[in-house]
Amino acid sequence: MRRLLASFSASAVVLLAVAPAAFASNDGRGFYGATNDKVIVEAAFVLIVFFPLFALVMSLLQSRLDKRKQARKATEKARVGDPRWHGGW
Repeated sequence: MRRLLASFSASAVVLLAVAPAAFASNDGRGFYGATNDKVIVEAAFVLIVFFPLFALVMSLLQSRLDKRKQARKATEKARVGDPRWHGGW
């Protein structure tokens, strides 16, 4: 157990020490490149559109699942109340 903990600790330290060097290429501009006002505004517009659409889709999904749940409950209630299904053979 001690060896495993020491191995994980050493791995974490090495990864944390090497991570800044891995992202230091491209003059620190990241994967996308240089950002300007246009890039920031477009990213903000994407977020403005994404979150309301996400809320709408999740709300519609929840509504659909709730309808299915209510239909399943009504079916179960009707089945339990039917005297043909009471008893055994």
